[in-house]
Amino acid sequence: MSVTLDGDKSGSVPNRTERSSGGSGERSSGQSSGGSGERPRPNGLPQRARRLLRGPRPESVPALVGTACAVIGLIDIAAGVFPRFRHSRMHDLAEVLPGALGPYAAALALSTGVLLLLLAHGLKRRKRRAWRAAVILLPAGAVAQFAYRHSVSGVVLSLALLALLLWHRREFAALPDPRSRWKALANFVLMGAGSIGLGLLIVSVHPHRTVGNPSLSERLEHVLFGLFGFSGPIDYSGIVSGTVGDSLGALGLLTALTTIYLAFRPEHPVARLTEDDERQLRALLARHGGRDSLGHFALRRDKGVVFSPSGKAAVCYRVVSGVMLASGDPIGDVEAWPGAIERFMDEAKAHSWTPAVMGCSETGGEVWTRETGLSVLELGDEAVVDVPDFSLQGRAMRNVRQMVKRIERAGYETRVRRVRDLSDGELERVRRAADDWRGTDTERGFSMALGRIGDPSDGDSVIATAHKPGDGDTGPYGDLKAVLHFVPWGTDGMSLDLMRRDRSADPGMNELLIVASLHAAPALDVVRVSLNFAMFRSALARGERLGAGPVLRCWRGLLVFLSRWFQIESLYKFNAKFQPRWEPRYVVFRSPGELPRIGFAAMQAEGFVTLALPRALRRLGRASRSRPGERPTGPPSDHEVRTT
Repeated sequence: MSVTLDGDKSGSVPNRTERSSGGSGERSSGQSSGGSGERPRPNGLPQRARRLLRGPRPESVPALVGTACAVIGLIDIAAGVFPRFRHSRMHDLAEVLPGALGPYAAALALSTGVLLLLLAHGLKRRKRRAWRAAVILLPAGAVAQFAYRHSVSGVVLSLALLALLLWHRREFAALPDPRSRWKALANFVLMGAGSIGLGLLIVSVHPHRTVGNPSLSERLEHVLFGLFGFSGPIDYSGIVSGTVGDSLGALGLLTALTTIYLAFRPEHPVARLTEDDERQLRALLARHGGRDSLGHFALRRDKGVVFSPSGKAAVCYRVVSGVMLASGDPIGDVEAWPGAIERFMDEAKAHSWTPAVMGCSETGGEVWTRETGLSVLELGDEAVVDVPDFSLQGRAMRNVRQMVKRIERAGYETRVRRVRDLSDGELERVRRAADDWRGTDTERGFSMALGRIGDPSDGDSVIATAHKPGDGDTGPYGDLKAVLHFVPWGTDGMSLDLMRRDRSADPGMNELLIVASLHAAPALDVVRVSLNFAMFRSALARGERLGAGPVLRCWRGLLVFLSRWFQIESLYKFNAKFQPRWEPRYVVFRSPGELPRIGFAAMQAEGFVTLALPRALRRLGRASRSRPGERPTGPPSDHEVRTT
């Protein structure tokens, strides 16, 4: 398959050798043409010495600077917390410095150290604003260390890092991340807790300068008073009293100023799907939606999108913890995929986000790796049932057949219809039931969940419901007992979005509705149905076979153990009941070292890890971002839903 950049490139992408040499095959003029292949050594310097004089490579400077900034921040904090070294060679300078300079310098060193620690991560990610702040703070920290601790080494380290920042300033050009005022609340909580902990350390490192032996409660009271600029119950002798008071006041002021800054700075909202974006994506899905079963999930309205230059392809994504997560294959014409991928990578580079793709197909993985040089790893398998081949007959389907018959004898009925064929009252009842039957506070899903039910624009979606008429107690949703929701997969398929059931209903509701949906599929002109995604399915299947090796058995044992918290083995066994064909899905990443970070970001996006904000605050935040008439969707619970 030949893939071209839409209008920008043609043919195959040159390999790395061709790119670096420009295809000429000529050596640079500074390289020796002799048979040894060694480069000349100017001024007789060894190669190691020249490398040392040349300094670090520009691309490695941000990581080096970020680490050094964290170290210097810790040194500044230590300089502000612990008493000065009385045996320093420069102790004589203390005799000529003003008496008040010591406490002020200690407070400045402490504040500078805390801010440098906060900036370290931004420097590693090449953020321009972090660079500007560090350039201001490093000289301030050097002055504070010299004035309070008379430390030459700390001053030299700070100035050396400052020189490195100024020399490689062009490496720090990344744009800011999306931000909201919720970060002000998080900053207040975290900075407040850190200030209290650091304040307890400050009031405890001067045991010989305190009057009496203060208890822990008195120390905590002294810290809380000091953070607000008041004197506490502990008395100190000499200059230590001013040092402790100024340091605590600086921590309190720092917490207040950073919180106020985050609360009142202009918002830079997370990219979301606009109405024009959604209209353009639906047009692409109408022409190319049959290629990927996850295509319709690109219409989640909490995702951003980048289009190729021609508009014939698009990549949908969400930014989570500095990771730019795409899901599934690009939408649109395969010939235009490289253009959309290039725009995606440019956006990630501009903000210094970590690019990653969750759940792409084999074709998508090949295009991603060829166009970007990223790596790929198999993530699991998607269960796809071909409707013409499905039957409940045979020994392999015995368990499903018996369960369905038992549920039907209990009086349950099923209905499978397009969303557009349901009345407004039925849709509202289904929505409320699905919300209340969810297992946790937050909606799960990102790569394989739409996050809404019954939207007028999703009229082609399919809803399967289970009912038990004649019940004495019909409940708040009438005789409704279970719901399945499918989204379109091209013109002849559908893809499972979610499964919800009344916990008081008989077991087997999901099996009943899947079988009913497969039997009703021909009347809906559906010939293929995508069910749940089974993570690490091949490892589970091979690990339980006769003759599996010890490594494979240990890996399967670990997956079974993790299944206590994550639906790994249970989803695989549930899907396997229907004898599907397995379609592999992959994760695309830049380097193995980034996989833990990508995995954590994916768990956040899917809703397995959520911020510990109160439930009411989360709902309020989601409601403020939702469109009129749309069910609020949040950070993507323990309900049954196709998910990675």
